Amino acid sequence: MVRPVTGRSRRIVIVVKALHIALAYLTVAGFVIRGFWTLAESPLREERWVRIAPHVVDTLLLSLGVVLAIRLQVSPFSGWLAAKLLGLLAYIGFGTVTMRARSRTVKVAGFVGALASVVYIFAVAVSRSPWPFPSG
Repeated sequence: MVRPVTGRSRRIVIVVKALHIALAYLTVAGFVIRGFWTLAESPLREERWVRIAPHVVDTLLLSLGVVLAIRLQVSPFSGWLAAKLLGLLAYIGFGTVTMRARSRTVKVAGFVGALASVVYIFAVAVSRSPWPFPSG
């Protein structure tokens, strides 16, 4: 259950949520670019800023998610938020495989798995349901 917020607190939640969403899109865009560079074995993937920027973006993204959960009084063990966190763990795992595997086939599988995880996370975020896909 999400606690209703009013007044100044509501405005803060709206701004934090907008930033959280923007950072979510930014981190996915960055991952897709780095994934393509990895698959193409581009030297760009070794640039210092390419290795540091994702950590900055992801730290801000996660921090804003924590702020939202606290402001809205949503437990990380509640159905939909727990599902997002499990999806995040899958995304991290698949992303690590994409960036570190030696085999191109394994890299591609990791890349596809990471993108599928993102689709799941985004669908859960929009629907606020641990199973956001139509059944039937």
